Amino acid sequence: MARMTGSWLSGPAAALPQGQQQEQKYPGQLLGLPEQGPGSLVSTARRALALIIDWFMSMAIAMALVGDDPLQSPSLSAYTLLVWSAVGILCVTLFSFTPGQFIAGLQVVRVDAPARVGLLRAVSRQLLIVFIAPAIITDVDGRGLQDRATGTALVRSR
Repeated sequence: MARMTGSWLSGPAAALPQGQQQEQKYPGQLLGLPEQGPGSLVSTARRALALIIDWFMSMAIAMALVGDDPLQSPSLSAYTLLVWSAVGILCVTLFSFTPGQFIAGLQVVRVDAPARVGLLRAVSRQLLIVFIAPAIITDVDGRGLQDRATGTALVRSR
């Protein structure tokens, strides 16, 4: 029984690439990212700040779309989610950041090539984030499953 549970009870080190025995010195080292400053991986607090800004901005837009007495409307939450998803896909595709990420000094980058994120990765990433669980589950670098699945990372832009 211990062998069956050992892999998931081993913690983040169990997610190291096969054949690698040593842990990295800082998050993002294996991805070729710097330890600090622009281009380094961001903390959970900065991610949360960007998400809160994006969510409230999307809620304000959804309230304008709903119209009369938006706080009593049962469709406000659905509109908020749709606006938030659309803004996330459009902004990450065009600019590599959402408005909340821009304010928090973050941007989404590809870790496999020095290229833009692109529409397919932005759509895939946003769909995975909508289901919440992938964003909560992280790897040794602190990247959510949505970033790991799409080959992206959320890094500091300044």
